[in-house]
Amino acid sequence: MCRTLNPTVHNSFFRRAGFFTALIFLTAATNLSATEKTSVILTVHDSLTAPNQPATIEATLTQKGSRAETGIGGEPIELHVAGQVAATGMTGRDGQALLSYTPKAKGVIPFTVRAGAASNVQVPEAGANLAVWEHRSPMMAVEVAALMEDAESRRPMPDAAAELGKLTQFYYNVLYVVANDKAVGSSDQVSAQARQWLQDQKFPVGHIIVLPPSPEAWGTKLDELHAAGWTTLKIGVGRTKAFAEAFLQRRLDAVMVPEPAKGEAPRKAKVAKEWKEVRRKL
Repeated sequence: MCRTLNPTVHNSFFRRAGFFTALIFLTAATNLSATEKTSVILTVHDSLTAPNQPATIEATLTQKGSRAETGIGGEPIELHVAGQVAATGMTGRDGQALLSYTPKAKGVIPFTVRAGAASNVQVPEAGANLAVWEHRSPMMAVEVAALMEDAESRRPMPDAAAELGKLTQFYYNVLYVVANDKAVGSSDQVSAQARQWLQDQKFPVGHIIVLPPSPEAWGTKLDELHAAGWTTLKIGVGRTKAFAEAFLQRRLDAVMVPEPAKGEAPRKAKVAKEWKEVRRKL
């Protein structure tokens, strides 16, 4: 004999079934989201100023997932100099915080940025250098690529650190120029990697500039530096033709090292086979 299910029991059964179906779907979605790893990154790059002139330190807080990288806004950031909090700021919607600091004496000042005590994120601190130089002091720009035997091995060229050390010990302030490698990450991450390499290989401390990988990028930056009062930047030591041409087009001096292939050196560029020859070319 066929029994008819009580309507109340019937409806209760399907409500429970719907609840368990939704629970299973929610659990599956949660597990799927958990498989997408995210990381929070705090980055910063070098800054340049003169004594008693304010410098703006730009720190960026981002969250990077497998699909996109987004800024984290509304988080407190601290600037630390010599172990003390020198400035504080808050990240905007793009994840960037602008921290103002006015140094008194010339030199290269290492600094770090950290998430503030009230921050909702836990992230390692990041460090960079603030170059505090007199506008009248001589400057030179050096392509980081000219310091390496090749990009693959990243071995320093023989005598490069020692020779550049002699040039910077009593005379030049040095700007290190490196092209942004998207495979490494953001420009701040490229800057951090270059800074670590220079430190590991015992190169003199300087100011690092990361540029887009385009032939015109260094010329544009060179014009910006001159407009900002850094007019003593009159010489560049580099590896690429575009780098040398940026100086020559502005009637400034350029040295290429190591000696480029035939036809690669611009007509008025000086050429050094090795770093021991560079000082004689300046």
